[in-house]
Amino acid sequence: MNVDFPFHFDARGRTGETDDSSHVRDLIEQVLFTAPGERVNRPDFGCGLHRLVFAPNSDELAAATQFLVQGSLQQWLGDLIEVNEVQVESDDARLVVHILYTERRTQEQRTAQFTRGGAF
Repeated sequence: MNVDFPFHFDARGRTGETDDSSHVRDLIEQVLFTAPGERVNRPDFGCGLHRLVFAPNSDELAAATQFLVQGSLQQWLGDLIEVNEVQVESDDARLVVHILYTERRTQEQRTAQFTRGGAF
């Protein structure tokens, strides 16, 4: 078992745990929402989607986000997942990121979705 993200206590008062597949999804979330420079011992870690909160929403932003997400996931989680596809949809004030990936350990294909709508 793995420590669940975000950190919390379960109903027994112990550290929350999660299975391997959920842990991988948690790691993806950490890469996407950690800003480079935020971690002292890994200043280049992260994708920094939060800084896009104030960027004007457009097709260009969606394309740039797609490359940013795919590159960051390959760099930081390439040993755990194979990124099959990243789709970013720009719709009015929302930015939706769909990630299709394969877990290397189990070879299972999974999806994750993250939405930006003014704030994450």
